[in-house]
Amino acid sequence: MTKFMLTLCFSCVAVSIPGLGQPGGDASGKGTVVLVEVDGAKLTLADLERKRPSGLFNARNSFYEAERKAVEEFVDEYLLERQAQREQVTVKELLERHVNSALAKDPSDEALRVYYEGLDAVQPYEAVRDQFLQHLRERRIAKLKTAYFQSLRSQASIALRLTPPRATVPLKDAQIRGAADAPVMLVEYADYECPYCQQIQPTLDRLEAEFKGKLSFAYKDVPLPNHPHAQKAAEAAHCAGVQGKYWEYHDLLYKTKKLDVADLKENARALQLNGSAFEKCLNSGEQSERVKAQLAEGQSLGLQGTPSFFINGRVFSGSLTYEQLSAVVEEELRGWPARSTDTASK
Repeated sequence: MTKFMLTLCFSCVAVSIPGLGQPGGDASGKGTVVLVEVDGAKLTLADLERKRPSGLFNARNSFYEAERKAVEEFVDEYLLERQAQREQVTVKELLERHVNSALAKDPSDEALRVYYEGLDAVQPYEAVRDQFLQHLRERRIAKLKTAYFQSLRSQASIALRLTPPRATVPLKDAQIRGAADAPVMLVEYADYECPYCQQIQPTLDRLEAEFKGKLSFAYKDVPLPNHPHAQKAAEAAHCAGVQGKYWEYHDLLYKTKKLDVADLKENARALQLNGSAFEKCLNSGEQSERVKAQLAEGQSLGLQGTPSFFINGRVFSGSLTYEQLSAVVEEELRGWPARSTDTASK
């Protein structure tokens, strides 16, 4: 994931009250939750989220991830103990039967030497041989154990009841592709020059195809300062959008990965855009403020790099796999609470 410096965090809720520290409430009751008193003025949770709308989201999301990890591990332990009871053995004996017994034989000394020679090792082979073997065994056992846990999970009906925190992501003026009434909205904050964004694009294409009619997709520009061509490429896509071909241009940028200004103009010709109108738009910087506004929005959401994703308001970042992304989409389709993405502003 491409990193960059930002100062604020994710937006969690949008509230509006008469004034900081003044009486006022909202449907959630946050206006009555007093966090602190300053010289007699009672400052509420609603006050905090109005002045710093993203101030608590990162903390809530970190807690959720830790909580979910603990619950997942607890489920694995429960399934393991239950299966041991069914087979009338101890947990240790169960793992020996289904995991350790499937462990492959150690590689030959010759294979280990080939592996060693490919490393920038300082110590001689004889000094690290046993460490290599132990590390290899541990990795293999971890994979076998994961596979066994997955097999136990596949035989059980598991419904996770934890509620993930969700950010409010504005969609006003955003480019959106897919069914307008799709139950899942994926918003990507990305940079056309970011190699990780380029790498994940085929995964996103597959996701859109597999969940057609169920998933809508929005793209937001976060041109990073260390990518000199990203800002102009983003502007070019919006210039194409003026002529009704935003997504065609977006797709072409990720396909060709050619981002020089001359290439941007060539892309316009390839899509049979009005060349003079496109060049006037691009040369004048007509769309620059729109791109900068989306960058500022990304900063206000506390994004730590590109690509970053909000799936019905749930935040994910980095080069995620198709399996990871599709699992989240499936979770949403199974009935997570209504999304908090600001669809009213579409």
